[in-house]
Amino acid sequence: MAKQKRSPNQLSSTQLAELGRLTTPTVFNGWELITQRDATCECFNREPLIDFAPRLGPMVGRALTAVIQPGARPRPENGKRWAKFRAHVASIPGPKILVVQDLDRPMVYGAVWGEIGANTFRSLGCVGTITDGGVRDVDEMAGAGFKAMARSACVGHGSGVLVEFGDPVEVFGVDIKPGQLIHADQHGFLAIPPEDEARVLDASLIAHAAEAELLRAARVSGLPHIAFLKQFDAAIQSYLKRIRESKLKRGEW
Repeated sequence: MAKQKRSPNQLSSTQLAELGRLTTPTVFNGWELITQRDATCECFNREPLIDFAPRLGPMVGRALTAVIQPGARPRPENGKRWAKFRAHVASIPGPKILVVQDLDRPMVYGAVWGEIGANTFRSLGCVGTITDGGVRDVDEMAGAGFKAMARSACVGHGSGVLVEFGDPVEVFGVDIKPGQLIHADQHGFLAIPPEDEARVLDASLIAHAAEAELLRAARVSGLPHIAFLKQFDAAIQSYLKRIRESKLKRGEW
């Protein structure tokens, strides 16, 4: 189990709250302007998942990782391992997102997250979970303010085997390290690389403001098509100028 280390480049709790007011696509639009990664295929889920509590809005937090195998035979030491995991979760400041790799995938034999788990880990400062396995008690979890994003819902809880925790995991095609900043909503999730974290909020706000100009131009009605297109083309140029002046690289436009 690797220990999580805090970096001086990490966003403050106030900044994380501000980031949480943006949608995940908006944060992606900002992130792609600053990252050296391949934004066409890296750092976001490349496999479908379900947000079982879209009404809770976006969630932002640092990854707490675990590997489970609900379809495995029960292990005598499993209870003690879960107790150590809960203590580990309690020792790390929030906000936190439980990122859980299910070794049974693509099969779903049981859920480790349900009403009791959601309330327990919500009390330990976790805002939700991303698991490539199953969840259950979805209404009760949402009622607890615990956002659950998973491959599917399921009926049973399986054996609840906790294989390991605190090490890198792979979920929905993305490798995620403990402590990595995650932004997630009904569209999916973005695992922000550590080298991009310090700039992602400012970049997202700049991209959001710049694109608001495009949206205003796109919503104009009553103009002849030629006039509309001329105005919209001018809005695109204004967007690009704003991005250039902000020292960010060009995004999808």
